[in-house]
Amino acid sequence: MRRVRHITLVLSILLVAIASRAQSAIDDLPRPSQHAEVIQRIGVSNITINYSRPLVNGRKVFGGLEAYGKVWRAGANENTTITFTDPVTIEGKPLERGAYGLHMIPGETEWTVIFSKANASWGSFTYDQKEDALRVTVKPRASEFTEALTYEFDDLKPDSSVITMRWDKVAVPFKVAVNVNEVVEQKMRDHLRGLAQYTWDGWNDAADYLVNEKVDLEEALAYTDKSIAVEERYENLMTKSQVLDLLGRKEEAAKFRTEALARANATQSYTYARQLQRAKKLDEAWAAYRANAKKFPNDWITHFGMARVYSAQGDYDNALKEAKLALAGAPADGTKDFVEGQIRKLEAKQDINI
Repeated sequence: MRRVRHITLVLSILLVAIASRAQSAIDDLPRPSQHAEVIQRIGVSNITINYSRPLVNGRKVFGGLEAYGKVWRAGANENTTITFTDPVTIEGKPLERGAYGLHMIPGETEWTVIFSKANASWGSFTYDQKEDALRVTVKPRASEFTEALTYEFDDLKPDSSVITMRWDKVAVPFKVAVNVNEVVEQKMRDHLRGLAQYTWDGWNDAADYLVNEKVDLEEALAYTDKSIAVEERYENLMTKSQVLDLLGRKEEAAKFRTEALARANATQSYTYARQLQRAKKLDEAWAAYRANAKKFPNDWITHFGMARVYSAQGDYDNALKEAKLALAGAPADGTKDFVEGQIRKLEAKQDINI
C-alpha cells in the first residue's frame, strides 16, 4: 500500500512537471497564475520577492486547496523567492544576505514561514527541511478578500517593515528588520578603500553620516582628520567641530568652528545661522546673520538673513527692504519665487521665521 502511494505521488509530480513544460515551451504564453515582483528598500538594503499569483476562483483556499499542516510554496509555479542584499532579522531572528525559497505551513491559528537555501525548485514538491536557513512562527489575521495572492510591505519604518502575504480572507505578516547603521558603515568602509579615499568629501560624507546618527564618533573624528589632510575646507572643519562637540570636547569644538567660519562663504555662513535658528539657539543665530552681513554686505543671501533678523524683531519695514534687496540678486531657479512669497508675508506684517 505504501508503495502504491509513493508511485501515485511520483506520477502526480511528473504530471505537474509535464504540464508546466508544455505550458512554458513558448516563454511568452500567459499563465493562469501570473508572475509578480515586489521590491522594497530599507535603509540602503533591497528586499525583493518574486512569486506567481494564483487566484481564489471560488475555491476554499486554506484548509481546502492548501491543507493545514502541509508545506506550501507560498505562491504558484516555481519557488516563491525572497532576496536580501544585506543581513536582516526576521521576527527578531538573524538571516544572512542571499536569495531564499519562501515556503509556508498554513495553520488555523499559527503559521510557519520558512526560508530555504534551495531557491530554484518547482513548488514545494522537493522541499527538504534540512535545507532550511530559518523558520519563524507567526499569527495569521483575518483580512478583506483578496482574489489574487499578493505580497505587500506594510508598516514601513526607517529600519524595518512588515511583509504581509494576503490571499482569500487571510493575511500572514512577518517583520523584517535591518541594522541600517551597521550596513551603511560597512558599505562606507568598503567605499573608502576605493577612489573616494583620495577626496576630502568622501571622508567628510562618511563622518557627517556618523554625526547625524550620533554613532561611532571616534571613527567619525578619524574620518574628519583624513578629510582635512586631503584638503582643509569649511565643510570638514565644521564637521570636526560637530564631532568634538558630541564627544564633549567643547573648547576644541569651538576652535574648529571658528576656523570653519573664517573659511565660510556667504551661503555657508547663512546656512550655519539657519541651523542655529532651527536648533532654537536664537541669540546665536541673529548674531551669525549679522556677522554674515558685515563680512558679505552685498550678497543677496546676506540680505535675506537680515530680513529674518528684522522680521523676528517685528520691524517689518526694514525686513521688507532687506527682502527686496535679496530678491534683486536671488538666482532664478525657484529661489526668486520663494523670496517673493516671503515678501508677501512681510507686506502682510507676518513673521517669515514662523
